[in-house]
Amino acid sequence: MEPSLSLSVVIPIGPEESAVPSGLIDDLRSIPPSSEILFITCNQRFGAEQKQAVVTALKPLQVRWLASGQGRAVQMNHGAQAAAGQFIWFLHVDSRFSAALVEQLFTHLSNEPGKLHYCLLQFLADGAQGMAINGWGANLRSRVLGIPFGDQGFAVTRAVFDQVGGYPENVAYGEDHLFVWYARQQGIKLKCCDQYLQTSARKYRDKGWWYLTCRYQYLWIRQAIPELLKLLKTRYLSARCQR
Repeated sequence: MEPSLSLSVVIPIGPEESAVPSGLIDDLRSIPPSSEILFITCNQRFGAEQKQAVVTALKPLQVRWLASGQGRAVQMNHGAQAAAGQFIWFLHVDSRFSAALVEQLFTHLSNEPGKLHYCLLQFLADGAQGMAINGWGANLRSRVLGIPFGDQGFAVTRAVFDQVGGYPENVAYGEDHLFVWYARQQGIKLKCCDQYLQTSARKYRDKGWWYLTCRYQYLWIRQAIPELLKLLKTRYLSARCQR
């Protein structure tokens, strides 16, 4: 691990969340103590005592609670602007990870700081049947097509984040998906950490595996097509300029 790296972990908490899962707190303890953890809330559901309990549980990590407007993009941008670290790691509140993932991610960040880093995805066993297919598909999409999603734990330097322009706040969905396209259009390469970052599959259980799987495939492909055309145009113009 590279203890000299300065890391800020940004974790947006949605309006429906009323607690930080104990599993996430346990996993965050594997991060070097020089790091900071920023929880970004958008409501008043977390009281002072509840916040202090999380701060105490994560010592000696520096923990900050920040409030922002509602919306994952708004919250992540707010956290990124407040982050003190050289590197910013965006996690979901239902993320789970191992010490081995942290070690490999730190190595990748140290060796290739100019890239957009992400992890392999694995769904927790709290959702509908068939989630192994979704995890396999997500990893195939990210590795072969270069399109990871936000639940794969994006990690970037502040300079890369600023170059991309942050997460778009004026879209109805897919701010993480668009962030990747904007990075690629800027010529920023991707780097996969081949350790698994786990995430909850509860929404598939609650809304139905078949319905949600089909809906997500439709939405990301519809959003990706114009961004792919922009990327191809950018590469074509760049190639012409180099002639």
